[in-house]
Amino acid sequence: MKIKSLIMAAALSVLPFSYAFAEEGVLSSGDTAWMIIATALVMMMTPAGLALFYGGMSRSKNHLNTYAMTFVSYCIGSIIWVVWGYTLAFGPDKAGIIGGLDYLFLNGIGPSDISGSIPTYVFVLFQMTFAGITVALVLGSIVDRMKFSSWILFAVLWVTFIYCPVAHWAWGGGWMGEMGALDFAGGNVVHINAGIAGLVLALFLGKRVGHGKEAMFPSSVSLTALGAALLWFGWFGFNAGSQLAADGIAGSAFLVTNTSAAMGALTWMFAEWIISKKPTVLGIASGVVAGLVAITPAAGFVNMPSALLIGFVAGILGFFSVSKLKHMLGYDDSLDAFGVHGMCGIWGALATGLFASPMINEGAKGLFFGNPGQLSIQAISIVATIAYSAIGTTIIVLITKFATGGLRVEKDNEITGLDSTIHGERAFEIE
Repeated sequence: MKIKSLIMAAALSVLPFSYAFAEEGVLSSGDTAWMIIATALVMMMTPAGLALFYGGMSRSKNHLNTYAMTFVSYCIGSIIWVVWGYTLAFGPDKAGIIGGLDYLFLNGIGPSDISGSIPTYVFVLFQMTFAGITVALVLGSIVDRMKFSSWILFAVLWVTFIYCPVAHWAWGGGWMGEMGALDFAGGNVVHINAGIAGLVLALFLGKRVGHGKEAMFPSSVSLTALGAALLWFGWFGFNAGSQLAADGIAGSAFLVTNTSAAMGALTWMFAEWIISKKPTVLGIASGVVAGLVAITPAAGFVNMPSALLIGFVAGILGFFSVSKLKHMLGYDDSLDAFGVHGMCGIWGALATGLFASPMINEGAKGLFFGNPGQLSIQAISIVATIAYSAIGTTIIVLITKFATGGLRVEKDNEITGLDSTIHGERAFEIE
């Protein structure tokens, strides 16, 4: 039995894109310690990194409202995950679509249970942090104008009916993982999913008062840059932690994550410098995130040269999506959740199908390593995620609108600012 367990654990270590664990495992104290650290790193990304990143980009009168929406998103994700989210995502597979309710309230899971080589409780917590940040990413498209009560209900419904099923498809034994789609740390599950949802929600809410007619300056680019740095730091847990082991693939994921982020920042900076004649700090920070988003689905599958190219394209794609695409199409994506997460997430998922290398991970092989079918599989997974997120989010938006008497704050409150009208606070002293 011990030999069988060792073989099983070894097999799991080369299958990071499928988290559907066998019941038996051998506990590794080293893997457990690393995963506890990785979980803490990813947790920090939402109420610290993303809150600062989004808060700094929002206007001064809505700075605290953006913080509050980010904080409450993580809290909602945390509670839903341990009550019913985990079992929907990682419970016994039901027709490749959703997990069963066997683990409702984490029923049947105890301190001695092991998933792979780590305690199941640690795996639950690690995945919980993904649910929390994914719904928080969505709000980047709609800051400045959505009712706080509407956001809370939307977040509850979205995590339950959109995030959990897609997580099951890719990582919990669902159809996408069974098809062979590669999503190491959340290209489909996190970034495409959130980016499309943000775009749908922004279209329903409409443009901000004064959009295109008045300047809407960030409250603090310094806070945004600090937030980007914290996101970058936390992303090492996000990507390298997704190997669920302290091994060579985790180390490779760590390396390519940093490489793509740095290349994305430099590429965005130079693109902005050439086109707009000024290399802004906001652009550099946004380029970091674009590079991080794009490498996420590929992190455990690609080599360092591929990471350079992935980050390079992400920097250009992110810059043009933010500076050109949304103006051409006329939508108001407040903080560019779709432009960065949606567009760069799509690129990253496709790039995985191009550059996945069996020399990095013997369970993966892309187009340039002799497997053109992988690119087709990736494309199918992308289209399915886009369609499901768009349609499902639309339904949830309509339910939320009906249940809360409308999605948008009153016009006078929007003009005055949501910090004072909703929370009775203000972030900055105004002379």
